[in-house]
Amino acid sequence: MKGKMFIRLVAWFAVLGLAPLSAPAGAHAAMKIGVLAKRGNVVAMKKWKPLADYLTKETGTPFEVVPLNFEEIEPSVSGGRIDYLIANSGFYVDMHEKYGVKALASLLNMREGRALNRFGGVIFTRAGSSIRSLADLRGTRFMCVKRTSFGGGQMAFRHLIEHGINPFRDFTLVEGKKHDNVVYAVKNGVMDAGTVRSDTLERMEAEGKIRMGEFRVIDPAHDGFPFVHTTILYPEWPFAALAKTPADLNRRVTRALLSLKEGHPAAKAAKIAGWTAPLDYGPVAECLRIVREHEK
Repeated sequence: MKGKMFIRLVAWFAVLGLAPLSAPAGAHAAMKIGVLAKRGNVVAMKKWKPLADYLTKETGTPFEVVPLNFEEIEPSVSGGRIDYLIANSGFYVDMHEKYGVKALASLLNMREGRALNRFGGVIFTRAGSSIRSLADLRGTRFMCVKRTSFGGGQMAFRHLIEHGINPFRDFTLVEGKKHDNVVYAVKNGVMDAGTVRSDTLERMEAEGKIRMGEFRVIDPAHDGFPFVHTTILYPEWPFAALAKTPADLNRRVTRALLSLKEGHPAAKAAKIAGWTAPLDYGPVAECLRIVREHEK
């Protein structure tokens, strides 16, 4: 009786056109762009979904954004749960060496009408703090974004190491998980000092969340770069393809990225000028080597 009922149900679903549970003929599963959500998932989606929509239109293949926190990047790459990756340069170097991830293009940031293909890290404290030099950081409470954050951690670690301060021994190192958390922790006196990537303070001020005058940059660089920063500059984030992605699709994605204009809605949403040919990430690898030697 049950067997007959099952057969009838299958026949009825077939009549209704509900039998096929797979995608319609000609449809493609969306290609997943894993994005490091350095300021949280909501901000990441608002920033990068328009780029996914642009790639969908330009390549004829659907794309979607998958926000990832710092701990989710490597498992998502190693497990093949994403197809492309937009993450900090440090993650890219590691994923390239471990899993053959390949950069298709490098990001062009935007500041004061200038397209920038480099970024740095800024070490900062409250404006009224007694901390005025790197040496003053010894014995303090210091917050990074994550130890694996390149602009919000590793750049500053190298800078400190090269000035005789071991960030893993000479002060209390705390992780804030997100760039905004680090800024608020320093502003509110929960932390004595901290580090974030080089456009964070300016962007938060533009959003009305902070005032630049509330902070003091420690050991500021004066090299003409339009964002306040402490460290040397490194190549910007890449748009990278996992080893499994089809070569033909990678070529179409690369063409689309390099063709993205500054005024396009996808560029405006991401607050970027566009993308350029992949940069040399050797300096990033050198930074990671120095930091990891002192982290042991």
